[in-house]
Amino acid sequence: MTAYDIIKKPLISERSMDDMADKKYTFIVDIRANKTEIKKAVEEIFGVEVEKVNTVRVKGKYKRMGMNVGKRPDRKKAIVKLTPNSKEIEFFEGM
Repeated sequence: MTAYDIIKKPLISERSMDDMADKKYTFIVDIRANKTEIKKAVEEIFGVEVEKVNTVRVKGKYKRMGMNVGKRPDRKKAIVKLTPNSKEIEFFEGM
């Protein structure tokens, strides 16, 4: 897997925006990726130093439309904390 296969997209929420003050960034990542792969991918893509990675597995909800029942896919979130001397990720600055 390449770095761009591991990091799918940034997660934009009220909590993730508040965490940016502490140099924490939240991403949706591949469900099979582990913490070291996520760390290497973020360092390669954004050119920053990662101090710590926390991951959360989120189960998909069951949804129904009339008689039909479907399930949203499971996903994995990664909360990445940068080192104090690391630069900010430019992708999030305009938001």
